[in-house]
Amino acid sequence: MIDFVIFVVSMGALIWGAEFIIRESERIALHYDISEFIIGATLIALGTSLPEMAASVAASLKGQSEMAVANVLGSNVMNISLVLGLVFLIASRIAPDRDLFFKDSAWLLFPAIIFPLMVLDGSLSRLDGFLLFAMMGAYVLFLVQSNKDEQMAEIDEELKKEPFNWPKTLGLLLVGFVLVVGGADYAIESAANIARTFGISEWIIGLLLIAFGTSLPELVVSIKAARAGKADMSIGNIIGSNMANTSVVLGSAAMTRPLTLDLAASSFDIFLMMGVTLMLVFITANKLYAKASGIMLLIVLAIFLQHALGG
Repeated sequence: MIDFVIFVVSMGALIWGAEFIIRESERIALHYDISEFIIGATLIALGTSLPEMAASVAASLKGQSEMAVANVLGSNVMNISLVLGLVFLIASRIAPDRDLFFKDSAWLLFPAIIFPLMVLDGSLSRLDGFLLFAMMGAYVLFLVQSNKDEQMAEIDEELKKEPFNWPKTLGLLLVGFVLVVGGADYAIESAANIARTFGISEWIIGLLLIAFGTSLPELVVSIKAARAGKADMSIGNIIGSNMANTSVVLGSAAMTRPLTLDLAASSFDIFLMMGVTLMLVFITANKLYAKASGIMLLIVLAIFLQHALGG
């Protein structure tokens, strides 16, 4: 019973924290004339990827390489299929001013292709981890440079009238991230306890529950942004999160301790992660921001769940 209470409370913390993050991120974007997309792809994406990093680094330290990699693969698949799928279904209109294909989603092809090549020998070395980590640095540098020609798309008039206060903004951002990360942590732990009570295996907990739990921040933040009509921030968060997951999270885990991988057991998840990434690139390249795309992505999620559950 206590686990159910913890799960509900932690979900509430996630939602509350997400409100702080969205509002204060927009406040920063407004103050510095930074586009909402870039705020979503960097600050929010890195912040909401902290649960994945904590889980994968902890698994790496304990020698649970499979768990560390499965968390990232599962989280990437869920970020695109579940989160982006629901965003397309919920948002009334998605028409980003920014060309998300040429300027952003194409970057996801680098880690999606390079990571499988790195693990062909069944391991991810510290050097591999450093190279993955460096990819995020290159992506952030690109975003900063490309922002020179960017303009703010949608401005909250109420925020525009409010004086900017760094201490207050940083304080609320910190509270937001603590609530989101802490909420996700307790949601994962309580969900895992509930799963064990019902006799669900540790592998399913790692691939599904932990991956889903660490994707909760992306889910909450992106859906709230979509409902508020901030498509750039919502999609930018997903693209940035997947970049951070494959580069920063896997890179940190591998640099902490080299990871080993059973290619026979994980090949389906690796190929599915590549496939759903290609779907996102295809959607942005052709501007298919519609409910039909959301349905197609949710179908991929169903395939992933069926495979993971041994169906």
